[in-house]
Amino acid sequence: MNVLGIETSCDETAAAVVATTGDARRPWRVLSNVVASQADIHREWGGVVPEVASRQHLRDICGVVDRALTDAGTPWGAIDALAVTQGPGLVGALLVGVAFAKAAAAVLDRPIVAVHHLAGHIESIFLEHGEIPLPAAILVVSGGHTSLYVVPEPGIYHLIGRTRDDAAGEAYDKVARVLGLGYPGGPVIDRVAQEGNDAAVDLPLPRFTGADRNPAPADLRTMLDGRRLPTVDFSFSGLKSAVLRHVQQRGRLLGIQGDASEGGVPLDRAEVADIAASFQRVVVESLLDRTFDAAQRIGARSIGIAGGVSANSRLRRDALARGARAGLPVFVPPLSLSTDNAAMIAAAGLRRLERGERSSLDFNAQASLSIQPGESTPA
Repeated sequence: MNVLGIETSCDETAAAVVATTGDARRPWRVLSNVVASQADIHREWGGVVPEVASRQHLRDICGVVDRALTDAGTPWGAIDALAVTQGPGLVGALLVGVAFAKAAAAVLDRPIVAVHHLAGHIESIFLEHGEIPLPAAILVVSGGHTSLYVVPEPGIYHLIGRTRDDAAGEAYDKVARVLGLGYPGGPVIDRVAQEGNDAAVDLPLPRFTGADRNPAPADLRTMLDGRRLPTVDFSFSGLKSAVLRHVQQRGRLLGIQGDASEGGVPLDRAEVADIAASFQRVVVESLLDRTFDAAQRIGARSIGIAGGVSANSRLRRDALARGARAGLPVFVPPLSLSTDNAAMIAAAGLRRLERGERSSLDFNAQASLSIQPGESTPA
């Protein structure tokens, strides 16, 4: 079976063809994976402009899909099903992919499956590594999301934790702006941090010392097979503010005038590298402390890390090292499947198709979309 995946949730227009292999250990194979990035377009604005992103998707979608089919050596007639990101994301951007995929499915008379974007990130791990030991604790960490899932069986995702405020990738972008490093923040901070001392700046590690007094949100899974699951909190807003205050204090000490929140306090390269390295150390420690603690508490047999921030070199290195010490295998997708792409959407679509699930042509894009407890991706 050949599945055409389409992804337009933010600022990448992506299409891919993924095929089944018949091998239960590695059931899927990527035939093509094409991504048209808009990073250069949005860089001058310091972030993604939704209307600009939507218009660029309209310009790129046909060419990207044609390239994916050509690279795969798969004509339209050889496509057996389509998968498309339904949400979450920028609604105008999502609508471009959803409309294109539904039109193609209608013309070809092929089944279509609506895919949750984060389910795609989770399945990117299985797409690369095949079936991993389950249950697994899988961290999805990106510019818009920092969420922890329990995957007890293939295609089932239980959300047990998420950020209370900023996502990790969002914090990277904001700190990069404060340091005058530009957009997107994740890759540039990762690069600059390698030149710095990660203990140079004393930054706070977010701590949650007691259970939240508020009831767990409805979309967080708290019980599984009679066992109580941990609920996991992440937070990066305070860390981002601590970096801002540090830069402001350094600016006053050095007599530099400017708006630190917009990178208006120029510091020398070595000091910027130290701040970047210290910030990155705290982010990685926060992510891994909570993930490994939750994995131990649920009896996970493996850990997965996916999403754009999983491309971070320190996160990958520290996760693998900690996993080796704990005797717990850690699975991370390759860089080509870490950031937004359509191969992961096709894989999540294949997972739904294998479970006998289909979507009707009347589904719509949804900017906010949850993976429901006890269910696979929503129809």
